[in-house]
Amino acid sequence: MFHSFFPNPKLFFTSAVLWTAVCIGVWYLAGPQMGAAIGLPPLAPGEKAPIGLAYFFSPDNLWFYAYFTIFVLIFGTVWKIMAKDHPWTNWSIWGSSFIIFMAYFSVQVSVAVNNWRGPFFDLFQRALNGEPGITAGQFYELQLRFLEIGLVGVTLSVATLFFTSHYVFRWRTAMNDFYLSKWEKLRHIEGASQRVQEDTMRFATIVESLGVVLINSIMTLVVFLPLLFEMSGNITELPLLGAIPHSLFWLALLWSIFGTVLLSVVGMKLPGLQFRNQRVEAAFRKELVYGEDHEDRADPLTMKELFANVRKNYFRMYWHYLYFNVARYTYGQLDAIILTFMLIPTIVAAKITMGVWQQIATAFGQVSDSFQYLVSSWSTIIELLSIRKRLVAFEAAIEGEALPDIDQRYLEREAADGEMAANRP
Repeated sequence: MFHSFFPNPKLFFTSAVLWTAVCIGVWYLAGPQMGAAIGLPPLAPGEKAPIGLAYFFSPDNLWFYAYFTIFVLIFGTVWKIMAKDHPWTNWSIWGSSFIIFMAYFSVQVSVAVNNWRGPFFDLFQRALNGEPGITAGQFYELQLRFLEIGLVGVTLSVATLFFTSHYVFRWRTAMNDFYLSKWEKLRHIEGASQRVQEDTMRFATIVESLGVVLINSIMTLVVFLPLLFEMSGNITELPLLGAIPHSLFWLALLWSIFGTVLLSVVGMKLPGLQFRNQRVEAAFRKELVYGEDHEDRADPLTMKELFANVRKNYFRMYWHYLYFNVARYTYGQLDAIILTFMLIPTIVAAKITMGVWQQIATAFGQVSDSFQYLVSSWSTIIELLSIRKRLVAFEAAIEGEALPDIDQRYLEREAADGEMAANRP
């Protein structure tokens, strides 16, 4: 699943994590000072970030782009030398790095929008209050700045989707080529054709999408957590809890952990059921295929039994998804009102403006969504785990290891069917 596309996956990903930790450590210890030394200083204390397109070309952002590029080139060059014979290093190393940068830049688009929200909604509130000196030109100017950000976001989204589509297909190609080169060892496994044709595509697509979301979540936390800490100074107290330092941060953290634990517990049976569903569907489909060519296959009793297995598994899935969806949708509904409920004392005390409220809501939503990675991705993770279980049998067959129990039972059933067919007159 991984070694066909990435060079020495365990070492590669371990070194990537360690190198990322080094990069982050160096950035926070000396990154701004290094940028200032080359004429790209960070914002001064109290200085507002530029609004609109200018934000992406501010000195501190330009320095980060250069910093990211330098450290990626060091890491990638070392691995290119170490894995010079691996056929997919350009896509797995440089392609992955580019996707990570695009994920970071998408977070920067969110930050740019949040910077715009403050002055726009403060101006909006002042206009509604009838304050003098508010002109239409001021609104048009801020709308133009928002359009600049939006065009950057559109360009980023189109470029990301185009590149990741090629990236996923290259990964699928790597797995396809690897499995087909071992086809003699794999062809006897149930659903082998489906695993090569469909599961490789779905595996690459889901891993890529989940990986991008995870990276985006981590970078969102890095960017928005300091903002949430700072904005917590505007909060007077929380209902029932009173005044708590950095209350917004702790609220986002605890609420998200609660949701993640809740859905992980109520959804723990779903991956196994999804996996079994693929197996019973495959067994039903394969017997029908045999019946197209052999009159003695796909008889009514056999098909009734196989479909009964399909029916039983689906009904079990429906039951488990029932209480899982109750928990998921109830949590989602409460999540929509938790911030407003907690800020009612602050709103009543008129401690924040409309612009600050918009920035708090955006920052809280970004941090909360990032902490809720498992909550929002749980259904996709379930699908990925079921696909992985199917591909694990391929890995076992290639390495000459024992197959999972369900695959062994399938081979025993096939052997028994073959023996019965041989004894038929």
